[in-house]
Amino acid sequence: MSQVMMLRGDVELWTRLKPLTESDDTEWVNVARDLDTWPGAREAARLTMRRNGAVPARKLYSPAVLADERDREALREMAAHGMQIRITAAPLSRGAFFIDRRTMILTSPITPAPAAHGHRTYTMSATPALVDGAYALFQAAWESATDLAAFLSAQRPRIDAQAARVLRALTSGATDETAARELGMSLRTYRRRVAELLVTLNAGSRFQAGVRAGELGLVRG
Repeated sequence: MSQVMMLRGDVELWTRLKPLTESDDTEWVNVARDLDTWPGAREAARLTMRRNGAVPARKLYSPAVLADERDREALREMAAHGMQIRITAAPLSRGAFFIDRRTMILTSPITPAPAAHGHRTYTMSATPALVDGAYALFQAAWESATDLAAFLSAQRPRIDAQAARVLRALTSGATDETAARELGMSLRTYRRRVAELLVTLNAGSRFQAGVRAGELGLVRG
């Protein structure tokens, strides 16, 4: 029997994963850019939380997961139920699940080309060499990552709703003229708001502001 298989579509993935959330002794490791790496991710987290922290679970996320206050609250709830959550500055191009260090499931890339027949694909493997190698990469990222509570308690600049829209436009790569028009403000006002953001983010350039915003989880990629 092959130890590597393709799971085609979210239904097939969820069918494989759901029973594992109901076990008290399965170690569950998740690497993801945000809470929606795959459509059933939030439901899986809720099912795991219902086990009252009995399920050993570690979750490693990109700072992008902190861009939305509702997602930050969801993370706090997960941590309160005993899940270990850390934030890593390392780029995460794929999501991954490790089950008892014996099985792994890799999601398709974060920004994939349209999959065949409209289905997103996942790779499931129980090959020891593949699982051990990928798990070692996870463990290295985990060791250098920051605990959720420490990350949230760090000084993070507060920006209002309009500044957030300007920041998204700034990081989108749009020209000033296009961004100002789409935001419904004058070019002068847009450039003034950009200048204010550079100060708020302690950035010396627009590029640095984008990098800083990404590190702090202020914008979604």
